[in-house]
Amino acid sequence: MAFAITQSCCSDAGCVSVCPVNCIHPAPGEPGFGSADILHIDPDTCIDCGACSDACPVDAIFPVDRLGPRDAHFAEVNAAYYRDRDTSNAFTPTEYITLHRLPDDLQVAVVGTGPSAGYAIRTLLMRTDAQITVIDKLPTPGGLVRSGVAPDHPATKNITHGFDLHLRDPRVTLLGNLEVGEDFSPAELAQHFHGVIYAIGASEPKRLGIPGENLPGSTSATDVVAWYNGLPDVTNPMAPARVGRTVLVGTGNVALDIVRLLHTDIEDLGRTDIADRSLPFLRDNRVGEVVLLGRRGPDSAAYTPAEYAALANTPGIEIIALDGSDPSSIDLSAPVDPSRKRIVFLYNTSPLEVVGDDHVTGVRVRTGETEHLIPADNVIASIGYRTRPVAGLPFDPDAGRIPNVDGRIVDGAASVPGAYVVGWARRGPSGGIGANRACAEETVQAFIDDAASGALDVSARPEGGFATFLRRKNLTPVRHRGIRAIDRIERERGESSGRPRVKLTERAEMLAGAKARRSLPIFPRRRDR
Repeated sequence: MAFAITQSCCSDAGCVSVCPVNCIHPAPGEPGFGSADILHIDPDTCIDCGACSDACPVDAIFPVDRLGPRDAHFAEVNAAYYRDRDTSNAFTPTEYITLHRLPDDLQVAVVGTGPSAGYAIRTLLMRTDAQITVIDKLPTPGGLVRSGVAPDHPATKNITHGFDLHLRDPRVTLLGNLEVGEDFSPAELAQHFHGVIYAIGASEPKRLGIPGENLPGSTSATDVVAWYNGLPDVTNPMAPARVGRTVLVGTGNVALDIVRLLHTDIEDLGRTDIADRSLPFLRDNRVGEVVLLGRRGPDSAAYTPAEYAALANTPGIEIIALDGSDPSSIDLSAPVDPSRKRIVFLYNTSPLEVVGDDHVTGVRVRTGETEHLIPADNVIASIGYRTRPVAGLPFDPDAGRIPNVDGRIVDGAASVPGAYVVGWARRGPSGGIGANRACAEETVQAFIDDAASGALDVSARPEGGFATFLRRKNLTPVRHRGIRAIDRIERERGESSGRPRVKLTERAEMLAGAKARRSLPIFPRRRDR
């Protein structure tokens, strides 16, 4: 019986490298790798050895006969991938990186702890003897794996298990609750390290740019996800239910995450790691209908097939599609039945105005030459992301990312010595978790090449190191023991209620928890810098 890859696939291709018959595609270097939502196993070639399942970091691969009701359709998704494609089972020659003799005592900083940072740290540990300092603005690591992945996708979060092992390496120092550009400048950071790799993601939402966008009840997917996923000190951006309808502008995977959450029974949500602060509101303000607006037709929808298939195969949800190019087919004026779970994809439709006086009452849209008013309680924009500019770093406002050439940060035509970028901050908000692997490896190799060629200043850093610099600025970071204390508190709270964890959602609460160091596991001693 063949194996199949399911929705939580991270696409980092760890499964490809262990497959003895090369039956998993698209593989690195093939068309579609890095942009495909999931990888696929060829059922006609698979020999049922299970090596891919053992190697999968997110528990996404199962024998076809063991797929549950919600995942059974992925057997067909995997098989269908090969019907219209010619793929080769021949192995490509192994490409070996050039090994350089590097200067001794290299000091590297990695800013961020999300997937792109995790892959960068892993590559640095594998290819160099550098001492690595990891800096995050939050007291907890994980980046968007912790604060962006949907609560009902717990398997996807397993990718952090491998990254956590890297963070506990004796050559790694982890410092939380420090923000570059606020607590100290990039220039000050650069004084203490031979190279700085920025893995800061793209956390700033793009705006609709229409009247009424700032009304209470008009918000972004970024703020909604941050609220229910427990980002510290985020307040509820949603308005109470009066109509029972929410309008989402955008048809990407994040929009589908929000739709799925709004239609998930509160009892099921209460068994996830969703932030406790969101549960009372979601219980008391149930949404009967969610309308997703797509500016173009269904062929241009931004969601991936795997995400849509998972939504379409959820029991109890009614999905209908309407085409704005036929205005006569559109009638959303009828009262919403709160007992139903209905999703309306409204294509070829553009939002014109968020309507309301002191709060949202609806959104005015255009379909062809016709305008419609859709009554709604909330309007959520999910139309893309930008990297948040960091004071002291170059920034490309048009592209919404840090300007770079092959991961080397540039200011105009000139490279910024010792400054590098990975992930969405490098290439823009495209690609899932696994796409960051090749991106990070390429950027780290650029740093290694620069160090070996003499392009970097590899002289000694200021006396006393970065730890002394932080003390002089009266900055007290949350170190690894404090981060583990927060993790232990959240897991203990979750264990008592049958959940993976109950997140701390206030920074002050996190910092207090970081000082509670009882019963902590012993990890290898590291040098604090």
